[in-house]
Amino acid sequence: MQTLLSIVVPVYNEAQNLRPFYKELTTYANDLPFDFEFIFIDDGSKDDSVGTLCDLAEQDKRVHIVQLARNFGKEAAVSAGLHATKGAAAIIMDSDLQMPPSLMGKFISKWQAGSEVVVGVFASRNMSRVRATGAKVFYRIMRTISHTKITPHATDYRLLDRQVIDVFNDLPERNRITRGLIDWMGFERAYVPFEQAPRLHGNPTYDFRSLITLAMNSFTAYSLVPLKLAGYLGVVILLLSVPTGVFMFVERFVLGDPFAIRGTAFLAIMTLFLVGVVLACLGLMSLYIAHIHSEVIDRPLYIARRTVKPHDRRAERGTNV
Repeated sequence: MQTLLSIVVPVYNEAQNLRPFYKELTTYANDLPFDFEFIFIDDGSKDDSVGTLCDLAEQDKRVHIVQLARNFGKEAAVSAGLHATKGAAAIIMDSDLQMPPSLMGKFISKWQAGSEVVVGVFASRNMSRVRATGAKVFYRIMRTISHTKITPHATDYRLLDRQVIDVFNDLPERNRITRGLIDWMGFERAYVPFEQAPRLHGNPTYDFRSLITLAMNSFTAYSLVPLKLAGYLGVVILLLSVPTGVFMFVERFVLGDPFAIRGTAFLAIMTLFLVGVVLACLGLMSLYIAHIHSEVIDRPLYIARRTVKPHDRRAERGTNV
């Protein structure tokens, strides 16, 4: 019996793309020496996506459909798909053919070579100059502030080993970014660069507002710098206002006011000093909030990739704790 692999495909208003995508997906899947299950997650589509998927399921017993009760978002849809997988590994891809199914063989080869996470990375992208600039700025900020290593232009097109899927499914976070969580988990990984193909039909479901929301969620979920920003600002203000205040005091009451500094300047510096104190106190509170945040999201303290017993050198798969 051949090894079972799972294909996870989130779907939202993709009725026009589903049949061409299914045809190309099965064309390449049928040439690979594996059994497949195709798991389509309908994320509350308003077109005939579900009807098209039902037709495909009648034609092919490998097609499985998970229909969500409403639109929960792509991250929730991908999580639902991974929970439904039974394969030794799962490949996540979109149904608009911008992530070519023809690359599945490369992903699987790297997995067979020992990589537990195989990530598709855009070598070039079909997007407007504004979006390209926004993506560049986003990844630069994330590399600066994130405590998790983020691969620039990494996509949701990725293969996950069964061990990685099981650990991912145990993570309790609700406000999640799939690719960020997978990057945080670690594991042995490899990369497959590819050219982003043009979208077959329709417009991207991620509009500018959704992208901004995704970016803000990424900043707050994978970095504590935004939380501590007020504290940093408060410290800077104190470092500026205290020496300035001391100088003004000495100038006025010791040197006899040679610069004729008026009382409004003293009031302004005092106000600036008090603002710095307030912001510094907020920064101190943010340290406690950061600890609360870490406890509430309840991520595992560590993830063991494998364990080796002294009396048995065979590697055993580890679990998260």
